[in-house]
Amino acid sequence: MTASLTAFTTSFSTVFPTVPMSDPMAISTLIPAGLLVLSALAAGLWAARQRRSRAVGTLSLHEALSSCDCLLRLLSNLQQHRGLSSGWLAGDKSFEARMIGKRGEIEALFAELAPFVARESLQTRPCLTSNELTLFRFKWRTLVDELARGNVEQNIAQHSHLIGTVLDWLAALGEARIELCGGDCLVPGLVRNYAHRLPALSECLGQARAIGSSVAARHACPAVARVRLMFLIARSESLLDQACSAGDPGSLGVRAKTAVGAMATTVRTDMLAAAGVTLSADAYFALSTRAVDAVLEWARDCGSCINRDLSGKAAALPAGQGMLR
Repeated sequence: MTASLTAFTTSFSTVFPTVPMSDPMAISTLIPAGLLVLSALAAGLWAARQRRSRAVGTLSLHEALSSCDCLLRLLSNLQQHRGLSSGWLAGDKSFEARMIGKRGEIEALFAELAPFVARESLQTRPCLTSNELTLFRFKWRTLVDELARGNVEQNIAQHSHLIGTVLDWLAALGEARIELCGGDCLVPGLVRNYAHRLPALSECLGQARAIGSSVAARHACPAVARVRLMFLIARSESLLDQACSAGDPGSLGVRAKTAVGAMATTVRTDMLAAAGVTLSADAYFALSTRAVDAVLEWARDCGSCINRDLSGKAAALPAGQGMLR
């Protein structure tokens, strides 16, 4: 910037030599011209700053996909921890070892996500910031430290609040850093399935897993849990239909649809029927986990399709105009 100002001073002195202060006509001519030059200089400096900011701070499309994949894995592990901890709080201590192991996986994902978030934080309108991630980690560790002193309902609510934040980050990154940047080279609905519909579907199933695990552990389904399970299953089926209507679901989509259907049938027949709860907590957790994992696998496949479409578009562009910086 110092060099630019020096160059401006030299050019200004050359173009506008010293004008006697006693010459009003010359001064009135000089002032607008000087303001014009200053405006041009300011615009040039602003443009240079913006270029530097984009070069340093903007996530490439590949990096955005990688960060979304990391968020999907964080989502999956938080959902599993919610289900395991709910069963544990309901009295099934067989969940404890897996629950503790899941915490280590979540901490590793925080470390993996941090560099992406640091880059995103440099944006003018970031989808998430390093401060937000730090606060999120603090809330997570507080939840873990106070878990044994709470109950199932509190545990599900606290986990769901954190998971809701991850879903918001994922949807924001998908829209701002992938969908808008990818343009018309992406199949309509693909990014929405990847970053919004399928993660939301997995969360409905994840909540049903957590509530159902506690119900199965107690071998009783309170009225509140019954209403909530009915709503979550109906909402899951609606989201599944939306995701399938967005395009060809492929083999993984068909597999996810089968797994969700099996979970919905089990909830209605083995947990909500007049005969009462006829399924063990461990069996229900395994069944619901297969459904959640199938949906998230479908979401990751959508991410692979997006990556393939963007790479094909970049390869078709002239040299120097690639999309995947």
